[in-house]
Amino acid sequence: MEPTLDVGQRVLVNRFIYHFTDPKIGDIVVFHPPQGAEGGAGGECGDPRTGAGGSSGAACDRPTPEKSGVNFIKRVVAGPGDTLSVQNGHPVVNGKIATEDFINPCTPGGACNLPQQITIPPDHYFMMGDNRGASDDSRYWGLA
Repeated sequence: MEPTLDVGQRVLVNRFIYHFTDPKIGDIVVFHPPQGAEGGAGGECGDPRTGAGGSSGAACDRPTPEKSGVNFIKRVVAGPGDTLSVQNGHPVVNGKIATEDFINPCTPGGACNLPQQITIPPDHYFMMGDNRGASDDSRYWGLA
């Protein structure tokens, strides 16, 4: 989550707020990602055709069914019902590219440009780290 959070920085987390309200785009959340995300190096997508390692040109649209026991900290970039693609490391949500002056830019590579749109299903969120060139996030392992 650099540059927003530093490695080793302590954070205070409210684990109860999302029992009363849904996460919003821009929120930084702590969550358990899909199983396989904790392995690093891009994680594991439930649909191998999608994700940064796939051939479809779309972000991972289907996570593995199980949750990991590891906590991740990422930013919500799209929510239920939104359409999403990725352009130069920025989410394009419902046809509008996000203005994000707080991120480290994406370096050229597989996850910087995923032009094929996916639709976020009910009760799921698309998460991205702020260090876009070096973040294992929903682009690789899918929806949270």
